[in-house]
Amino acid sequence: MSRWWKEAVVYQIYPRSFYDSNGDGFGDLQGVIQKLDYIKNLGADVIWLSPVFDSPQDDNGYDISDYRNMYAKFGTNEDMFQLIDEVHQRGMKIIMDLVVNHTSDEHAWFDESRKSKDNPYRDYYFWKDPKPDGSEPNNWGSIFSGPAWTLDERTGQYYLHYFSKKQPDLNWENEAVRREVYDLMRFWMDKGVDGWRMDVIGSISKYVDFPDYETDDSRRYIVGCYHSNGPRLHEFIQEMNREVLSHYDCMTVGEANGSDTEEAKKYTDESRHELNMIFTFEHMDIDSEPHSPNGKWQLKPFDLVALKKTMTRWQNALMNVGWNTLYFENHDQPRVISRWGNDGELRKQCAKAFATVLHGMKGTPFIYQGEEIGMVNSDMPLEMYDDLEIKNAYRELVIENKTMSEKDFLKAVTKKGRDHARTPMQWDAEKHAGFTAGNPWIAVNSRYHEINVQESLDDQDSIFYYYQKLIQLRKQYQIIIDGDYQLLLEGDPQIFSYIREYQGEKLLVVVNLSEDKALFELPQELIHERWKVLISNYSQERADMKHICLEPYEAMMGISI
Repeated sequence: MSRWWKEAVVYQIYPRSFYDSNGDGFGDLQGVIQKLDYIKNLGADVIWLSPVFDSPQDDNGYDISDYRNMYAKFGTNEDMFQLIDEVHQRGMKIIMDLVVNHTSDEHAWFDESRKSKDNPYRDYYFWKDPKPDGSEPNNWGSIFSGPAWTLDERTGQYYLHYFSKKQPDLNWENEAVRREVYDLMRFWMDKGVDGWRMDVIGSISKYVDFPDYETDDSRRYIVGCYHSNGPRLHEFIQEMNREVLSHYDCMTVGEANGSDTEEAKKYTDESRHELNMIFTFEHMDIDSEPHSPNGKWQLKPFDLVALKKTMTRWQNALMNVGWNTLYFENHDQPRVISRWGNDGELRKQCAKAFATVLHGMKGTPFIYQGEEIGMVNSDMPLEMYDDLEIKNAYRELVIENKTMSEKDFLKAVTKKGRDHARTPMQWDAEKHAGFTAGNPWIAVNSRYHEINVQESLDDQDSIFYYYQKLIQLRKQYQIIIDGDYQLLLEGDPQIFSYIREYQGEKLLVVVNLSEDKALFELPQELIHERWKVLISNYSQERADMKHICLEPYEAMMGISI
């Protein structure tokens, strides 16, 4: 069985913010093509392209109106075919976003579905009568705030949408829907697409008896029991594998909202014939109170011990069963050094430190555009944020429910808002950071003069070259891919350290994730080992890795000799 996806490093592109080739302020496919050599130079093997299909852009392309054609601002199908070809010419692969939990309400299927109760497409979606008092069929909440049901006046029934009301959920119980999905997957894979990142795939199976949640919490979806891991989920994914995926040498990664390690094993155990790996969210919740009425916006301090515990649990649970994804940033997550670290005077050391933690672990690393140059969160006033999630949460939490003050909400958005990842890629110190000759669709981060690709390429000690070396080490040392994992110093509040072991060889990762110096002492059972330092983010030479006074955000990786 092919295992290239285990050995790969993935670079995620958010196309509207990557590079604009025609000056309209909106990134496009030709812009991606122009920057492929940059990604190749970094060392990435796979490009993950966030949605580029035709869409009204209510949720930045995660509301698809046509799965077989490009959104005009991104370009044409011919541009997409050229991109696939150019990626392959460089020895890389490309995966696309499969968004099939829902469509846009402007998709032809939904246009037909809402026309009448007996329309052939009616059962492509979930339609339910109101309760006797005229209210929603049940008390499910939307992930984007408010109820998960919207009344359509034409037929007097409600339709289900876990997300925006412009994103009606597909009815996977309907075999015709599943056939449509499999057909569109084959269409693109036959064009050369090498796999899929599957958006909220954990939600495609619904509890079709539509029970109420017992709680009246306005953010009921947080509970998660009816919004993910439904009764036929794995049956559907196994069918998808049988019908489509097994016929291609492809990579699959599922966004598995609401999944724990036991659920992850079901997805990723190769004997079950489902997916290669999933994105888990558990480590992304350590700085918030997701079960509070304010959800992700209820901040709590970064807790390194909690992060180590969570990431170690996932490493251990999937060790010999499935496969992990490794990420701190993506289009839905803010910049990690602003969120959990130091994006000021220690920005470069901090970015390298978090990278070392991640890239030494077992799993497939995902780099989000700009992460490799240490991009940071923006400092925007509330009215400049574009994200639908932020706008809806502000209305619900600050205006309607008054569970948060505007000041506290802005503080939370400054830390955790999705738009921090969506500001334009910073290519140079010229106007609009070299992203566009026009006016960018969202404001460029104000720090682009000091943080940009050109600066990184000109500085031999830059974050970019550190990532490049981490990727090279992964290709050089099999232990980084296949080694078992063991956490060290479990309760240490400053140091993230672990051992990898493979065929008698050991890899040691030691990272100080704090702004203070920290003393590292190797555990007694490892004290006899001799170590060669493979990479470090400080210039001083370390004679050994046994007893070290670590500088703030100092990181190193060593191999036993």
